[in-house]
Amino acid sequence: MTVPIIPAMISFIVVAALSPLLIAVLKKLGLIQPIRKELPSDHQLKKGTPLMFGMILFVGVIVATLYSPTPLMFFLAITYILFSSVGFLDDFWKASRQDPGGVSGKTKLIFQFSFTGILLFYVVNKLGIDTNIQIYKNVSFDLPIMFYVIVITLFVVGSANAINFTDGLDGLLGVVAIPTYFFFFIISESTEVQLFSLIMVGCLLGFLIYNIYPAKAFMGDTGSLAIGGSLSFLAVLEKVEILIPILFFIYFAEQLSVILQVSSFKLTRKRIFRMTPIHYHFSLKYGWSETTIVAVFGFVSWIGTFMCLAYWRFLLHL
Repeated sequence: MTVPIIPAMISFIVVAALSPLLIAVLKKLGLIQPIRKELPSDHQLKKGTPLMFGMILFVGVIVATLYSPTPLMFFLAITYILFSSVGFLDDFWKASRQDPGGVSGKTKLIFQFSFTGILLFYVVNKLGIDTNIQIYKNVSFDLPIMFYVIVITLFVVGSANAINFTDGLDGLLGVVAIPTYFFFFIISESTEVQLFSLIMVGCLLGFLIYNIYPAKAFMGDTGSLAIGGSLSFLAVLEKVEILIPILFFIYFAEQLSVILQVSSFKLTRKRIFRMTPIHYHFSLKYGWSETTIVAVFGFVSWIGTFMCLAYWRFLLHL
């Protein structure tokens, strides 16, 4: 097995080299992040920061597709592009109208469910992915195809949005997503999955040069939803659904904090957290800096990755 280090390095170099140009273009077009009034005061200082910087990650999709133009790679590229297009629509609305609300959540979900259904149809009928959920080596249970499609569709859309919630601090999603892509690079026996995953790691490293605190530009939903969609489908392709609660722990914690906060306030008029997603709670309640939160969340993501690697190696891998 040849490690695809060269295309990953190319992606890193191209992203690092082209990012200043994209940032300049976004500034000139006035595509900047509108800041919600309820966010902490330090976030208000970020007003005027370019949005939609996640477009630079398309470099990885292009490099991966040119390097390995196979049906599976085209599927991974199309998955990334479809979810990114939903994020782009939302980001462009926010930036062009300076409306922090963006496109309605209902509209985004309609697109995501539609795209996911089409992609799952291709996965099952063209790529031949079975409907088994593997628990332990030869122990698995087979779901009826319709039930499988429903469950996996909810999983993909839910996970993509959970990952989207994680993009709230400078460098946070990039730092947390790198170990997740690294997991799929390590476990996959597919050349395409390995290539795509390592290239995305290279792209994110190049991206973080400009996105770590203080960020020169924000990823936006253009990048975060694309990362969410691609990681979710990588889990489906690699048949590691059982590991997702641990592998996606940070993403689900961010999403769950929002669900709990909204539910609590509707039922009791009381809030559980100072602010959600939960990364804001650590800032407001405990005074953690952005860099501290990003470092801690990144560390937890790596711990989850190594735990999943151990489970996969000793309990799941055939």
